[in-house]
Amino acid sequence: MTLITVKDHGIGIPEEIVDKVFDPYFSTKQEGSGLGLATCHAIISKHDGYLTVNSVPGQGSVFSIYLPASNSKANRLAMQQEKSSTLGSLNILVMDDEEMFRHVLKSQLNHLGHQVVLTVDGTEAVNTYRTMWESGSPFDLTILDLTIPGAMGGKEAVGEIHAINPVAKVIVASGYSSDPVIANYRDFGFCAATGKPFNLNELRKAITKAFT
Repeated sequence: MTLITVKDHGIGIPEEIVDKVFDPYFSTKQEGSGLGLATCHAIISKHDGYLTVNSVPGQGSVFSIYLPASNSKANRLAMQQEKSSTLGSLNILVMDDEEMFRHVLKSQLNHLGHQVVLTVDGTEAVNTYRTMWESGSPFDLTILDLTIPGAMGGKEAVGEIHAINPVAKVIVASGYSSDPVIANYRDFGFCAATGKPFNLNELRKAITKAFT
């Protein structure tokens, strides 16, 4: 097991709310989304680890990340095989309104050997797709967040992308596995679906499915 600790010397977390800091949408900040620590907790859990916090008001907080570790030859070989995808290196357009999700997804896609362009909503994604299509350098794959509050989401953007390229490969991503678009993604114009927070193995499977 590998331990990573992150410590600050801030005001600390009051005892009455320390147990809530990993809850989705819980935030003490007026403009906070309450998704930062919840996302970290979910990602670490999906990698068979766990995240804890120890805080003393007035003295700061310590976050401890525990992750399983392996130095085995088989583990290193598996990672190399993940990188050398039979699809080769793809140019992928990503759309997500949450900065953390965008950069986590970019890191995972880079790990798999792909090139990535990031956008924040459906309008920017469609405009970026059109620009690259008209330049003669189209994206091989697009990954769209299903829901963008106050802006165009993936459900609408996929139709506009298919108006540009009827055979575009588009994956839908969402944290709501029960959403009918996720359950019946092909009916809405997508060729695969993946959950959020992003899991490397599930993401690789979704990309493979998009091209089969």
